[in-house]
Amino acid sequence: MATTVGVIGPEDLVHKVLVAGTECGVRRLRPYAVRREDDTERTVARARAESDALLFTGIVPYSVAAAAGLLDRPAMYVPYSGATLLRTLVELLRLGHDVSRISIDTLGRAEVVETLTEAMLPTEHVQVLPYRPGLTSHDLADFHRDARDRKGARVAVTCAGSAYRLLEHELHTVRLLPSRHSVRATLRALLLATAGVHSEDARVALGIVEVSPGPDGAGAPPATAGTDRTAAGSGGTNGTAPGAPARTLAEELRILGGSLAELPDGRPLVVTTKGVLAEVTGNFTRLPFLDVLAARHGAVRIGFGLGRTAAEAEALAARAVARARAVGPVAAVICPKDDVDIVIGPEDTPPPGTREESGTAAALARRTGLNRKTLDSLRALAAEGPGEGLTAHLVAEHLDVQQRTARRILKRLERAGVAVPAALRQEGQTGRPPIVYRVRL
Repeated sequence: MATTVGVIGPEDLVHKVLVAGTECGVRRLRPYAVRREDDTERTVARARAESDALLFTGIVPYSVAAAAGLLDRPAMYVPYSGATLLRTLVELLRLGHDVSRISIDTLGRAEVVETLTEAMLPTEHVQVLPYRPGLTSHDLADFHRDARDRKGARVAVTCAGSAYRLLEHELHTVRLLPSRHSVRATLRALLLATAGVHSEDARVALGIVEVSPGPDGAGAPPATAGTDRTAAGSGGTNGTAPGAPARTLAEELRILGGSLAELPDGRPLVVTTKGVLAEVTGNFTRLPFLDVLAARHGAVRIGFGLGRTAAEAEALAARAVARARAVGPVAAVICPKDDVDIVIGPEDTPPPGTREESGTAAALARRTGLNRKTLDSLRALAAEGPGEGLTAHLVAEHLDVQQRTARRILKRLERAGVAVPAALRQEGQTGRPPIVYRVRL
């Protein structure tokens, strides 16, 4: 099925993106023009209801949507650095302007310096104001005025149409517009990311459920093959409290949108997909019915396996439920193939019987499978690193690991909801362009 992409931003830029996208063969592009900045959230909400993926014309509307928690599907913004900035500099040079003394807003200083250095242009007198949430068009205009009055900047380069309108009659001002190259590259990456998400979402997810008898039996060993099947004959299933109706368990698990079967040893088997499980668990961060089952049955262990086939998923689920038994009387474990297990405790607190301290840092460490030292190091990198975000290359250098490992770390952070793929850094490189992640730790 063709992917529908919602294009969000100022009306003129949305039109430019639609033209560039149509030229490279993308047909299902829907325009969502933002006429005022305070309309961004409303516009994004409408686009989400009608689109499989979201393409923002720049970092500003993207950041507003991210801050509002509206990026629940593949989303990227068109970068203005690289080809876009270089094209503008060439045009300024052609018109006889001194590009060694300019002021640039919204872009990160590192990407501006990189572009100018590659073009063998001096950078020491270039003034840059990176984007941060809360900046207004008047803030941008004041920055350019100050750069002119105090730093001798002779050209203002802005990414905001509103700032351009404030400045165009005061000093020579150029508005950055995304290049066709940047639009096409970002759009291709977004379509690939969306296809990958859909493929991943369709993977089989099987969950093995083990519950022990009543609150007084908390911590009792789970039922296994060969146990008495009398309970099942009296309305229960093997591994549930004696006499507990199987339909009660089915009612709690129906939120997963799948079906409930039974293993040969009598344990309940939940059949669903990775996409549904990720949605219900908030990207594998919580299990809504875990506390309910724990209150009813005392000890509950649930293990989910995510695999390409049912057999693979079942083997992973068996490993996950064994890990859940080792964690404590109330725990759920999600076991993806070729990745670390994800442990979920009741109400996202450390599972009973563990020594883990409570708090968001410990919870994040469990959800991502990363140790606290690694998370602290990544937090420092995100705070001190380049303003445009983190790439696998930066993470690999900072942690002294291979880039493949760094990509997996960033994917774990994305799955935990603290990293969002934002844009691409494609200029001046060959091969697959690296993804830039906005990380909030």
